[in-house]
Order: sequence, then C-alpha cells, then structure tokens
Amino acid sequence: MGGTASEREVSLRSGAAVAKGLRERGFEVTAIDVRDENPAIPEGVEAGFIALHGAFGEDGGIQRVLERRGIPYTGSGPESSAHSFDKRLTRAAFLRSGIPVCPGCAMTADGDGVEMTEDGGAPRRVKRSGLAEELDRSLRRPLVVKPACEGSSIGLRIVNGGGDLDAALDEAFSHGPGAVAERFVAGRELTVGLVNGEVLPELEICAAGGCYDFAAKYETGETRYLVPAPVEDGIAERCRELAERAFRVLGARGFGRVDFRMDAGGELYALELNSIPGFTETSLLPKAAAAAGVSFAELCERIMNTAVLGEPGDEREQEHGA
Repeated sequence: MGGTASEREVSLRSGAAVAKGLRERGFEVTAIDVRDENPAIPEGVEAGFIALHGAFGEDGGIQRVLERRGIPYTGSGPESSAHSFDKRLTRAAFLRSGIPVCPGCAMTADGDGVEMTEDGGAPRRVKRSGLAEELDRSLRRPLVVKPACEGSSIGLRIVNGGGDLDAALDEAFSHGPGAVAERFVAGRELTVGLVNGEVLPELEICAAGGCYDFAAKYETGETRYLVPAPVEDGIAERCRELAERAFRVLGARGFGRVDFRMDAGGELYALELNSIPGFTETSLLPKAAAAAGVSFAELCERIMNTAVLGEPGDEREQEHGA
C-alpha cells in the first residue's frame, strides 16, 4: 500500500481498509507502506495482498519484486499488469480482439514530436505544436484526454467545442510521455467487477457533474451508485461478457474491474481494466460485492485466498481474440 505515485493517499486508504477486513477474518496482517522499489518485507510473510495503486503497484513492478522473493500475491502477474496499466496497450489489445472502444488515438511524446496511432492505423510522427490540430481533424469533439499511465482519473480532461485542447494535452503529458485521446461518448458509465472467476453485479456510476473524475470518486460525496445497474437484461449480459473477455485478452487473474461507457442506443465501449481497483469506503468493487451478499471482510478474504506465485508464459489471448 502507499507508494510514491500520485495515488498514494488513495492507496493508503485502500490498504488500511483491507488490513482491517483481513484481521476481522482472522488473518495476521502486517501493513507495509511501500516507499521505494526495494521495500522491506518482514521474514515469514506468507502472501501479499497488493493494494498499491498507480505506478509500481499496477504496472507490474511490485509483482516482480514479490516473484523474486518467492512470495505469492493477489491479482494479475507482471506482464498482464503492465498491459492493463498502460491505456495505449489496453486499447491496442481491445482493438485487436474486437472489444469495442471509444474512437481514439494513442500518443507517445518524444522531444518536440509525438508519435500518434489512430485506430487501425500505422504510427505516424507529428510535431507537438500541431497535435491538437491533428486530433481535431481525425476525431470529433468533445474529446477525453488522459495520461496513459495514471489511475483515479488523474490528469483527465474533457474538451468540448470551445475548450483548450492544447492545455488538456499539456496536462496529460505532464504525467509522462504517454497519453490517450478518445471521443467522449455521452451516456452512462457502467462497471463490472470480477473476483476469482465470479462476475459481480454490474454497477452504474451517476456523477453529479457528468464526469467521474478524482473529485467525484473521492471528495464530493455527490456521486450516486446504482447496483445492480438499471439496464435491460441483454445489456447487462453483454457487459458481463465483455468484462470476462477483457480479462482473458489481458491475461488478468484473481480480481479486477472493467469500466464501460454506454451510449443512448445501448452500445457499450470498454474504457479500461483496473487490475488493482480501489478498496476505500467509496470504491466500486466492494459496493458490487455487497450487492451480491459479500461483506467487505469476506471480499478481502476471497481475494487473499487467490494469492499465487508466478505467471506461466503469456496468459493473454492471441491477437485474434476468442
């Protein structure tokens, strides 16, 4: 838990809640605040519950450390974690496998240039100064611009018709060289959690301002959550099917959460797979589990019992999907 990334405070809250839940179920728990890439782990630790959000936690870093030390851990392995954390890689995997995504573009900045890869296209290099114009030409506003390797909607901006796209790009690239721009799909936001092969009830997020950003997730208290989501049976089934498929495509294991946008016509668009979703008092996976009759402490125990060591080969599906 903890870490040094921008999600540190959220991670500390998740870790504290998980530690409390596991203790309630009879586990002996040592909470470790990870402050560097060589964390001190006491002798005798039998398994690790990873509640480390952001860089080093969700990108495969801590997983590699635990593998080297022979400590089983919860959640996805290093390779799958890296692909889930980087939204550019996630988009590419979903596109190859036929999982619908919002029309968009993956971008990597390098000096005064940016390599941009549009859906189905080959990478091409453009000047950073002309990137906003290129995006306006290839995608219709409103657009969502976000860093490729951040969570909790950190650095995310929605750019409407008169909005400053360059400022949104500057914000995204301030978090690292990778960024993603996607057409904003007006409609509803849904999410589906999975725990040890069980698909939890789909949940709808109703953010007061229409954008489920960091403040809506953790600060305002004005976001409403509907679980199970009030959608038609066919849409709920499609949501669950796509969530399971996203797990397979990215080689995820143990637990996680897949987020979607749904337009007015009921079409679903996969946004991302969260390999280490939040475990705070407002987090979505615990809410979905509660709707399925699973208490927070029991959820923590179920996930703890999925802890394994090793990532045999590449668990991700081949490019043609399934």
